[in-house]
Parts: sequence; C-alpha cells; structure tokens
Amino acid sequence: MVELVLVQRFEGFAEDVFGPVVKGNTQKVNGKDVTFFFCKDSPPPWFDGSILGDFGFDPLRLGSDPELLKWFAQAELIHSKWAMLVVSGILIPEWLESLGHKIVVVEADGNYVQPFAVPDLDIYSGESYSVLLIADQNPKENYWVSLSVRGRLPKTPQALTVLNYITNHASKVPSTPPPVAPLWNNYTHSKAFSNKIFALIGSQKPPILARRRISLLNTQNKINDYTKWAINNISLVLPSTPYLGSIKYGLTHNSLDYKQPPETFPIDYDIMVPAKNPNATHGSGVYTFRQNHVIDIVLQNSNALKANESEIHPWHLHGHDFWVLGYGEGRFDERNVKDLNLKNPPLRNTAVIYPYGWTVLRFVADNPGVWAFHCHIEPHLHMGMGVIFAIDVHKVGNVPRQALACGLTANMFFENKP
Repeated sequence: MVELVLVQRFEGFAEDVFGPVVKGNTQKVNGKDVTFFFCKDSPPPWFDGSILGDFGFDPLRLGSDPELLKWFAQAELIHSKWAMLVVSGILIPEWLESLGHKIVVVEADGNYVQPFAVPDLDIYSGESYSVLLIADQNPKENYWVSLSVRGRLPKTPQALTVLNYITNHASKVPSTPPPVAPLWNNYTHSKAFSNKIFALIGSQKPPILARRRISLLNTQNKINDYTKWAINNISLVLPSTPYLGSIKYGLTHNSLDYKQPPETFPIDYDIMVPAKNPNATHGSGVYTFRQNHVIDIVLQNSNALKANESEIHPWHLHGHDFWVLGYGEGRFDERNVKDLNLKNPPLRNTAVIYPYGWTVLRFVADNPGVWAFHCHIEPHLHMGMGVIFAIDVHKVGNVPRQALACGLTANMFFENKP
C-alpha cells in the first residue's frame, strides 16, 4: 500500500466530507506509532492495526465483512496501484514525475481515454487527468515526486513531495535525487504527450461534418501602449451588463458590442513574425450559434510582440466538451483537413495550442446559453484572450436574480425594489 504525503491534511478533508473527525489513540503498527482517525467515538473493530495502512477510517464500512477485508488487503498488496486525480491550476502549466514509477493515464477532463503509460505528464492550466501510479519500486525506499513549470521560464525551484511506501516512515528522505524536469520550452516532449491521448474504444465519435468553421488567431498586441492579447485583432473586454441578461432581455444595443466578431483572419498574415501593425481594438462581441449545430474551431498561434517568441495557450470552453481533432505546425490550411482525427479523438474541455502551431476542435452547440471560451492562464483572459459564444439564449429559462444584479439588468430588475 502506498500513500502520498500532501500539503493538504487528511483531517481537514475528512471533516469536509464526513463531518467531525476525532483523533484517536496511538498504537504500535509494525513497530511504528500510528495515530488513528475516525468519524465517531471509537474506531471500527475491524481496524485493529494488523493491516498495513489501517488508520481507523472506514465511513462506508467496506471492511466490516472479514472475508472482503482479506480480499481488499490482498488486492492492495498484489496490485500496488494508486489512483489519483491530477488537476492543474489557473495560472501555470505544470509537469509531474515520480522517479522510476510508471503513470498510466485513464481519463482526461472527465472523459475516459485509451490507457497509456508515461514516466511523467504535462498538465496545462484548466486540464485534469485521472492516473494510476504503479508502485513497483523498492518498497524499502521513499521516492520524490517533482512538479515543475512548463511553458514559462521558471523563477522558482521545482516543488517536491514524497511518495511514501508503507512501512517506511513518511519523513524518510528518499535516497535518490529528485527527477529532473525537461526544459520549460521543450515542446517536443509536451507534444509527444498530447499525441498519445485518444478516446477510449466505444466512446462517442464526433459528427462527420461541421456546419461552420471559425478560425481564431491568437496575437499579442498594443492598445493605448498597453500590452494586450487579441483574437482576430479584437481584445475581449467584458461588459458591465452580463451577457446572458443583455441578450435574453433585448438590451444588447445599449450594453455591448453585439456585432459578430471576425470568423477568420487575413490570408496573408504571417504567423512566424511580429505583426507589422501591432495595434488592436477592444470588443465585447458575440459569436452566435443555433442549438445542435456542429462547429469547428481552429485555434491558430502566432509570433508575439518580440521576434522569435510564441507562447503556449490552454483554451477552455465553458458549458460544453469538444473533440480535439488534431494539432499541427505553422498555419492551418485546407491541406491539413485530411489529417484530422475523426476516428477516436479525445473529448476534452481544455486544449493546448503550441507555439507557432494550430489545434482544431469540433463541438456540438447543444447547451443553450452564453459561454466563455478563453485561455485558461488567467492573466491572459484579463488581457483579452477570449471570445463569447451564445446559443439560442431565448431557450434559457428563468435567470437567477443574482445573475442580473449588474449594469442595465440591475436597473431593470432591482431599481426601487426591495
């Protein structure tokens, strides 16, 4: 049995899920002092310290059957696999490795994938993975788990925690040095990981044809001498009146720039060099879709303001999943269509565009409402890297009052009312 020693304390998690946690007495387990935790006034009787890792916490009473308890203990010893959910934050892409251990990826963004084994994984902002970590190393040792920055020049040392093989003490320092991460800009390594992800056999396949294609060019720009990000030369600014209320109650002409944003960019735009004219404009426009229409999105990356500089961007769609049909280098064109994966593309809600590259997504606009689609590196969103999709908003039912408390909808529903 293995346990990962994390910063978040077990007691806090258990209290959130199961109510007050009592810290029990300390007993000897294999010669070591073990403090028991439980959610009532005494540990369950089947936890007597005879099984590795039995710390008196079994709220579902899975061990109450002696025969099943033996089976659980033996299965744990035989398979030595540890399941974990790996979730990236909203700011920094990350890289994770536990030295010498095999990591089997089984799920991405809430959808099963064909299991594949890797020694490490890249996690970009907004992504999540479920993995099995196979504990097949020397059980007399503990091992480092390393977390490092991807896509940005690190200004801090790598983060470390310990993979603890019981019965070693959790404080035992691993005898091997921590794993060394790939260089932060080793995108060959990152792309190799992305290209291993396919939908589990039997998963829903994407529609064969799309009704509409929208090409979104990511650029870094200047507006009033401030550095911004823009999509098709428009830097998103969220209006003071929420989109959902504006559209549903017919306030768009007074609350936002409701004209349709550009659906593509100039055919002669050179993505490999800084833009000749770096200036962009602010906008709050909306891409409108009919319910159940199939939409293709081409995310196109380009050179930033500095020469020879292009950043990585993880794009996240609210309210929907999408199929990731493919990645490529340079500028996307019709010749790339034949190479898109319609057989087993993974269903995700976050996808990366690599420097000077493109990513193609397909989704069914089957959820009426107003949804953001944006770079999940939070400062990039605030600097304008996002767009808004509206899908048959008239089909949305009653909008909660809390969603109407700003701008013109506040004047409509709240002014002079208790």
